[in-house]
Amino acid sequence: MLEIIASLAVGILLLAILAKLLALPLRLLKKFIVNSVVGAALLSIVKLLGFPVTINIFTSLAAGVFGVPGVLAVLVWSCR
Repeated sequence: MLEIIASLAVGILLLAILAKLLALPLRLLKKFIVNSVVGAALLSIVKLLGFPVTINIFTSLAAGVFGVPGVLAVLVWSCR
């Protein structure tokens, strides 16, 4: 009986550790998706407002990875 309880406790502990390890990449993925959506929207708004921003793979990557600071950096780089 004691062996069953001990193996159940170890199993629950391993399951908790696995859940913790899987939660970190999902949080990072969520943050990356939110940054990408916000960056793309802001890049489009900046383009519609008439700023001379070219939307290419590099500006999209900067806006997607860094979000608002990436869009600001692209804007500063384009308007110099």
